[in-house]
Formats: sequence, C-alpha cells, structure tokens
Amino acid sequence: MKSKVSAGILALFFGFVGVHKFYLGQRTQGILYILFCWTFIPMIVAFVEAIRLFSMSDEDFDARYNKAMIQQSL
Repeated sequence: MKSKVSAGILALFFGFVGVHKFYLGQRTQGILYILFCWTFIPMIVAFVEAIRLFSMSDEDFDARYNKAMIQQSL
C-alpha cells in the first residue's frame, strides 16, 4: 500500500526527476519529468505536488492512489 508521506517526501526531494510519479504508478508522467528535468519546470511542479500530497486527507489519497489495493482486499 502506498504511503502519502513517502510520496510527499519523494516529491519534495526527488520530484525534479519524477521519482514520486513512478512510486504512485504514473509512469508516463514520470518519463515526462525525466525528459524535462534540465528545466526548472518539473522542480516547481513537484514542489507544488509535494504540498498537495501533504495536505491531502488519507481517505482522498487512498481513493486516488490505493484504489487497486483496496479493491483487492475486498
């Protein structure tokens, strides 16, 4: 099960290369971060995403990123 705190920390420290996107299962977006890591755009977006992840409720995070895990346990 994916952790909200882990995703936020990855976005904060390694977000400029999209590590948090790969962790959350969004490979296409992660590849785009790698392709544009030489610009400052992914760094800025990752910082905003880190704030969004930290401020998101646990229920919202689970519904969005752990949906497959929750469905398997039912």
